[in-house]
Amino acid sequence: MSSIKEISARIWASLVYHQTKKWSKKPVKSQEKIFWSLIKAGKGTAFGKDHFLASVKSIEDFQNHVPIRDYEGLRPYVDRVVQGEKNVLWPVGPKYFAKTSGTTSGSKYIPITQEMAIHQIKSARNALLTHIYNTKNAKFLNGKMIFLQGSPVLEKTKSGIPTGRLSGITAHFVPSYLQKNRMPSWETNCIEDWEEKVVSIVEETYQSDMTLISGIPPWVQMYFEKLMQKTRKKNMSDVFPNFNLFVTGGVAFEPYSARFQELFGKKIPILQTYPASEGFFAYQDQLDSSELLLLLDNGIFYEFIPTENYFDNHPPRLTIKDVEIGVNYALIISTNAGLWAYSIGDTVMFVSLNPFRIKVSGRIKHFISAFGEHVIGSEVENSMEKTILNFGGRVREFTVAPEINPPGGGLPYHEWFVAFDELPEDIVSFSKDLDSNLRKKNSYYDDLIQGGVLRPCVIRPLPAEAFIKYMKAEGKLGAQNKVPRLMNDRKIADALAAANPLSN
Repeated sequence: MSSIKEISARIWASLVYHQTKKWSKKPVKSQEKIFWSLIKAGKGTAFGKDHFLASVKSIEDFQNHVPIRDYEGLRPYVDRVVQGEKNVLWPVGPKYFAKTSGTTSGSKYIPITQEMAIHQIKSARNALLTHIYNTKNAKFLNGKMIFLQGSPVLEKTKSGIPTGRLSGITAHFVPSYLQKNRMPSWETNCIEDWEEKVVSIVEETYQSDMTLISGIPPWVQMYFEKLMQKTRKKNMSDVFPNFNLFVTGGVAFEPYSARFQELFGKKIPILQTYPASEGFFAYQDQLDSSELLLLLDNGIFYEFIPTENYFDNHPPRLTIKDVEIGVNYALIISTNAGLWAYSIGDTVMFVSLNPFRIKVSGRIKHFISAFGEHVIGSEVENSMEKTILNFGGRVREFTVAPEINPPGGGLPYHEWFVAFDELPEDIVSFSKDLDSNLRKKNSYYDDLIQGGVLRPCVIRPLPAEAFIKYMKAEGKLGAQNKVPRLMNDRKIADALAAANPLSN
């Protein structure tokens, strides 16, 4: 018999489904409504006055007045907000700052207004309700739920605005109906050291009736493995017999899929999401599909720049009505948190235009084009996934970098640093297949191999814990931190090579 909580959830799920259908059938109108609401709110701000938002009569006017900016470009305005100045980017000051680490900017402070916080909560809720609508199953609401996240302990700016990681901030506005069954305890969640924190979480949860588990794959894997060590169970279904929903986001799940199926022990529904400090952009709205529904009524106006034009002086800025399937786009957003024509650094590809669904394809600055090949994240992830299916092995994490000046001479190549939980039986064939799969995905790379400019890729096998040790050394272990799949330089590669020298 269904509980009252399950029955209520199914009613809410039906409402959300029909609301989603309503706006998704009018995507251009939905985006135009968001656009004009942003212009109306922003025209009286310091940014709005500097960029003549009051005179904007069309999206084209906006694009002429407001250039594309990354964090460094917007930073002079953000710094004023951090210092406590009012009405700078948005009429109302932020409720929080999500503090992230930038590679060139140092710490970045992403404003989260009350309006944006509401949309973040609503989107996470709607993702779960959409899953309930699709499965007609809300049993996970009856058990314990764990959200592996950063510490909820927040600092404050000099102007008194709470500041921390997004995952820690979200702990402050988890809806009350989820709080009762939520784990771990507040005290454990506040532990800063990730390894110590995971041990404490295991101790708190290993005897619980866990039904929903959420987090970024590499850190959830660490939690799962420590649970199995503690309980001496073979898989998570033995540890938590009623575990029936895994929610993930932050990185593409496909490269981790094979290992997680082993860890699950049975088929567990997976709900993929696309949240960020800047906004909640998309979530999976179909069963057994990794395609993500782009949220067009969420306080965010989207623009898209074809990645091949991103670094042009005047790149084309497309709206939702202009995009095409199969093209790689840099994602540009204007939001009700006061981010205007802001490049978040992610790239996406549309896989459906009715409704608009996307896949996250990588980072605009995380690619390899040392030789003109412009290999992107989704290409290496897809190649790795296919190779694992063909040749076995279990991959925990990997990154790829160019080797322009090979030791001992010879042709340059792409070097794959791969942390294996289990090596494939034939690493040579594995490497050849990996290279072949990437050549099929990227014609420029194929041309360079065929033309004798590059030699086929080289795999450097690493111990399973290699990336965990690297992230710990960088002070980035756990929470939202992720290893880039691709880098155009060898900063990460050289650090991994130094920590894991080749045996003679």
